[in-house]
Amino acid sequence: MSSSPVTLFGHWICPFSVRVEFALAQRGIDYVVVDVPPRAVRPKGFVVPEEFITHSPKLEVPMVKIDGEYLADSIPILEWLEEKFTDSSLLPADDAGQAVVRERVAWLNKYVYGPMIGVYYGTDARLIQESSVAFTTALETVDRWLQVAPWLAGEAPSLAEAIMIGVYTRLDGLAQLGLTGELPASVQQHLQRCTQLVGWDTVRWTTEQTNEFVSRFLRYREIQNARKN
Repeated sequence: MSSSPVTLFGHWICPFSVRVEFALAQRGIDYVVVDVPPRAVRPKGFVVPEEFITHSPKLEVPMVKIDGEYLADSIPILEWLEEKFTDSSLLPADDAGQAVVRERVAWLNKYVYGPMIGVYYGTDARLIQESSVAFTTALETVDRWLQVAPWLAGEAPSLAEAIMIGVYTRLDGLAQLGLTGELPASVQQHLQRCTQLVGWDTVRWTTEQTNEFVSRFLRYREIQNARKN
């Protein structure tokens, strides 16, 4: 067990940072946040901490420090937290259960996050719609999981929920940026269950945060489209 708080270098607008902060809060791990905006939304003149520059290979959030050791990249961080802290684990005790969680974490990271990012970074209406369709299709698989159990990988919240929280926080903003289609009923119910978790209140977005997210990416589209013309 760590004897000092975890330091999270991250930012609320980054879904990968949100995964880690949710897990920390959900598990009751003591932590502090050093605000480092992702490179894509980093303001001009923002002074990136030297500590972050030294230890983050890609200079992207999230990165954590535990007892003088550093690690970047959200999924390895989530696993590292499981090694460092034993209380309130987000992994089942049995090997088979852990394998299911890890498989679904990888699946969500690829098939839900890929098209989600395609929606808000999209600059072409056709490609935004294609990403939206791919996102909705991926949720059909999630829906099938939730027909079997109340949580994404079984009977209790797991690391898979930490991954989905990064999606759920920005759903309203995604809709304003071109995401179409409705959540399957079981996914809506899962979202509601997630909002009752301890970690949710720490990472949920305010209206102001949603508006900032939307305005940033609308402006990004304007700039990219102006460059094309």
